[in-house]
Amino acid sequence: MASGQMEDQLLPIVLALPIFSADAISSVAYATEAAMVVLVGVSLGALHWTLPIAIAVSALMAIVVASYRQTVRAYAQAGGAYIVAKENLGKLPSLVAAAALLVDYVLTVAVSVASGIFAITSAVSSLAPYRVELSLAAIALIAMVNLRGVREAGILFAIPTYGFILALYVAIGTGFARCAAGSCPHATAPHPLTAGIGAVGVLVILRAFSSGASALTGVEAIANGVNAFRRPQSANAARTLALLGTIAISLFLGVSWLAVHMHARPSTTDSVLSQIARAAFPAGGATSFMYWVVQVFTFAILVLAANTSYQGFPRLSALLAKDRFVARQFTNLGDRLVFSNGVVVLTGAAVALTIVYHANVNSLIHLYVVGVFTAFTLSQAGMVRYWLRTRDTGWQYRGAVNTVGAITTGIVALVVIWSKFAEGAWLVIVAIPLLVLLFLGINRHYRRFARRLRVGASAVRTARAPTNKVLLWVESLDVATEGALWYARAIRHEGPVRALLAPGRHTDPGIRPRWWDFAQAEPKLEILSTEEGRMQALLEEVWRLPRGESDFVTVVIPEQFKRQSLLSAAGRMSFRLKLRLLSEPGVVVTDVPVVTTRRAAEGHTPKKVVVRVLLANVHAGAMRAISYAQALGVEDVRAVSFAFDGEEAERFRGEWQRAGLPLPLDLSDAPYRDIGTPLRAYIRELTADPDTVVNVVMPEMVVHGWARVLHNQRALYIKRVLLFEPHVILSSVPYQLFR
Repeated sequence: MASGQMEDQLLPIVLALPIFSADAISSVAYATEAAMVVLVGVSLGALHWTLPIAIAVSALMAIVVASYRQTVRAYAQAGGAYIVAKENLGKLPSLVAAAALLVDYVLTVAVSVASGIFAITSAVSSLAPYRVELSLAAIALIAMVNLRGVREAGILFAIPTYGFILALYVAIGTGFARCAAGSCPHATAPHPLTAGIGAVGVLVILRAFSSGASALTGVEAIANGVNAFRRPQSANAARTLALLGTIAISLFLGVSWLAVHMHARPSTTDSVLSQIARAAFPAGGATSFMYWVVQVFTFAILVLAANTSYQGFPRLSALLAKDRFVARQFTNLGDRLVFSNGVVVLTGAAVALTIVYHANVNSLIHLYVVGVFTAFTLSQAGMVRYWLRTRDTGWQYRGAVNTVGAITTGIVALVVIWSKFAEGAWLVIVAIPLLVLLFLGINRHYRRFARRLRVGASAVRTARAPTNKVLLWVESLDVATEGALWYARAIRHEGPVRALLAPGRHTDPGIRPRWWDFAQAEPKLEILSTEEGRMQALLEEVWRLPRGESDFVTVVIPEQFKRQSLLSAAGRMSFRLKLRLLSEPGVVVTDVPVVTTRRAAEGHTPKKVVVRVLLANVHAGAMRAISYAQALGVEDVRAVSFAFDGEEAERFRGEWQRAGLPLPLDLSDAPYRDIGTPLRAYIRELTADPDTVVNVVMPEMVVHGWARVLHNQRALYIKRVLLFEPHVILSSVPYQLFR
C-alpha cells in the first residue's frame, strides 16, 4: 500500500471496537476465575466474596473508562499514557509509563492466547498436552494477520468479538432466567483446585481483587490508537470507549453472578466459564449446541484479543523511536502500512514468555496488571496536570473525573504490587526500571550521534579541497579486475593508480608475468609481504598514506561471481576485507562486482562513468560523501534521494537548500517506503546506455558494539539491492563515530 492510502485504513467504530476492545472484553473469560483461584486457596466458603469483588472491579472499570474518555477528547491524535505523561509530568514519568505498557502488551498476548487455548482444551481434553504448541501457533497466526494491515485485522477479528458478546449474553440471559424460575443449574467442576482451610482476611480480599482487576487490561489501547479512527477521531474514540465499558462491565458482572449462584469452582482442566456454559446449556437438551458456540467464540476472542497488543505495542514503540528512546527502525512502516518491526519484536517476546511459563494462565496472571495500573495512574495524573495547565472549557468537571481516576488507580497499583510481589510480580517491577534505563541509554547514544554529525558538518565545510589516492586490490586476472582497473584509471585525478597483490595459497602463480600485458604496462603490480596475513598486508599500505579530513584513499576491490548468490558473496575473503576497511578513517571502499555473462566474457569496455551520491539526510556523513564524489574528477555527479511522502520530500528539500550544497539534486518518490524498486529503475535509466557505468556513492555511518542495532544499516541494504546490477559500482564512504 502506498503512503497516501493511510486515510483509507482509518477505522469506523464497528471495526475499531473489535480491534481495540477485544482484550478488555475477552478478559471477562478469565478475570472472574482469577479472583476465585485466590479465594478457593483460602477456603471453599470464601468464594461468596466473588460477587462483591466483581462489583468493586466493575466500579473501577467505570472510573477508568470515564477518565480515558476525557483523555481521548483532549488528545485527538494519540492520548496514551506515554504521550500524556510526557507532555504534563516530564520525561522520567513518561518513560515509566511506556515501559509499564510495553511489558503489559507482551503479557497480554501470552495470557490471552494461553486462556484461549485453555478454553478449547476444556471442551476437548485430548488437546491439553499440546497447550504450548497450540499457543505458539496462535501467536504466529495473529502476527501474520497483523502484518497484512490494520483493516484486514479488523475484518478478521470482528466476527469472533461480536460472536463472543452475543453468545455470552445468551448464556447469561439463560442462566438468569433459569435461576429466576427457581431451578438454578449447578455447575460441575472436574479436577477442582484443592480448597484451603484458612480464614478470609484483608490480604486475601486484596489479592483476589488484584487478580480480578485483570478485567481492566486493554482499556488503554483505544487512547493509544486514536489516530487509527475515522474522523472525527477523538469523538469516535470516546464513543468506542463508552461501548467498551458498557459491554465489558455487564458481561463481567453477569459471569461473576452466575459463577457464585451456579457454584462454579476453579479447575485444572475446565474453565469457570466453560462450567457456566455447560450448566446453562446441559448436554442432551435442545440448546446443548450453545455450549460449543460459547466455547468456540471464547477460544476465538481470547486468542485474537492479543490483537489489542498488536495495535498498541507497535504504535507505542514508534512513538518512542520518534523521540529516540528505542531503535529508530520501529518507525518504519512496512509494505501494508504496519509498523512491522514492532509486530515482530512483540511476537518474539510473547513466544519466549509462553514457552518459559508453559502457557499456564495461573502462572502468567501473577505478572499481570502491575504495568496496567502503573500506566493508568501516570496517565490520569498527567491529565489532572493538563486541565490545571490549560483550563479548557469544563476543566473543573473533567479535572475532577481524572483526579478520581488517578487516586483510584494509584491505590490499586499499590495494592497489586503489595499483594502480588512474592507471587511473581517482582519480575515486572524489576523489568520496568531496567527498561527505563535502557531507554535513557539509547537516547544518550542518539543525542551523542546527532551532536557528532552536527559538529562534523562544520569540519567538512571548512576543510580544504579534497584529494584522492587509488589502490587496486588484485586477486586474479578476470573480467572484474579488468573493469576495476578501467574504473581506477577513470577516477585517477591526482597521482598514479597502485595495483597491489598479496599472494595467498590459492593465488595463480601466473598473475605476475601476465600482468604486463593485462595492464598494458601501467600500473606496475606491487607484491606485498604476507607474513602477517594478506589483509594485514593491505592495511599496512593504507596506514602509510596520510588521511585527514580532506584526504581520501579509495581501495578498489573487484569481485567476479559465477551466479547471483548473496551467500557466496558473504563467504569471500573480499567481503571480510571490505568490512575491515570500513573501520579505517579516510578509506573509501569501492566494490566492482561482475556476474559472469556472455557480454562480460566478451570484454566490453565502457566509455564513461557517472556518479550518483545516494542520500537520506543532510549531515556530516552526507557532506563527506559529496566531498569525495567531487574529488573523483568525474563530470556527471549528482545527488539522489527518495522520499516516502510529501512531508518527507519537503523536509529533505529544505535541509538541502539550507546546507547550500554544490551538487544538483534528484529527489524522487518512494510511496511504498522501500527504495529498492525506484532506485533500480533510476539506475537502469542510466545504464541503458551500454557505454555507461554508474558509481553509486553512499555515506555509511560506522558505529561499534551494541549501538549497531540502533541504526538502519541503509547502506548495507543498498549494497544487497545493487550488488548484482549490471554496470554498477558501489562506493562506501564511511563516517567514523565513537571509536
